[in-house]
Amino acid sequence: MTRSAIVIIAALVCFFTVSGVFAQDGALPLISLSELDALIAQDKESQPILDQSGVVDLALLVAFLSLAVFSFLKKSKTLKYVTMVSAVVYMGFIKGNLVSVVHLFALMEWSFPLFQYNITWYLLMGFTVVSTVLWGRLYCGRICAFGSLTQLMDRVLPSRWRVELPAWIDRRAIYFKYVLLVIVLVYFLITKDTLVYRYVEPFWMFTLSGSVVMWSLLAALLLTTVFIRNFYCRYLCIVGAGLGLLSNLTVFGIKRWQECNTCKLCEKECEWGAIQGPKISVSECVRCDDCEILYDDKARCPHWLMIGKKEAKREIPDSH
Repeated sequence: MTRSAIVIIAALVCFFTVSGVFAQDGALPLISLSELDALIAQDKESQPILDQSGVVDLALLVAFLSLAVFSFLKKSKTLKYVTMVSAVVYMGFIKGNLVSVVHLFALMEWSFPLFQYNITWYLLMGFTVVSTVLWGRLYCGRICAFGSLTQLMDRVLPSRWRVELPAWIDRRAIYFKYVLLVIVLVYFLITKDTLVYRYVEPFWMFTLSGSVVMWSLLAALLLTTVFIRNFYCRYLCIVGAGLGLLSNLTVFGIKRWQECNTCKLCEKECEWGAIQGPKISVSECVRCDDCEILYDDKARCPHWLMIGKKEAKREIPDSH
């Protein structure tokens, strides 16, 4: 087991230990599924967000989002995994604060919570939209608690367990999440049933409350993820599909060298199947940093190797 895997496991163990103590003391009560449903129905009064606890929540969210952006800009693998662990701990189990298909339902009906009582909600939604337009699916890559959890699973579990789907299957399967997005949105338009989210998203798992059917579906999903990396994010995530469509507006895309037209190194390294030859699919890319770190690796990237060879030739004195 690598040192990174040990660090990740230790961090998760520490979290579950600490959160268990806090839950017993009543300092950090877990969100129940019924409370989440009540929030969706907007029949539960909110406390003003700018009281003492609201200021703390806002400060913690700003700190976490700042860490996510800094780790992305810094291109540090260590910081990326620290951000992912923080996403699972804070965004997932402590706050249960994730972008959901429920928010798409609200957008369709133009029904949003009052700003003065939900500043952190608007901050997360605004950050998700703005960061997607600026860089692409940054939210999916390191802010979403479930996406971070599955990426950490892939990092910790032995690579020999992994099964790579044939390219022709993978390139077709990625479109299923878009089909599912349309189906769910049409279903909501017809039925106005917001609770369908529990059967098309696994995010409720962070509330630690669900029916037997829901837990069974989650177990099957996580088991599949053990063998097919990022299975839900790549093929089933409705939020990912929505952000994938929005990411076509991305301003700051990933740079490509001339050598990328023939080199396959990044394509093989990409865990998301987002690179096909010289082209990067912005709708599938989650800005995981892997290819961008490789671009700057002067010992592996052909772009820098070619420059090194040209410089070496210039330094050889002319024999004539």
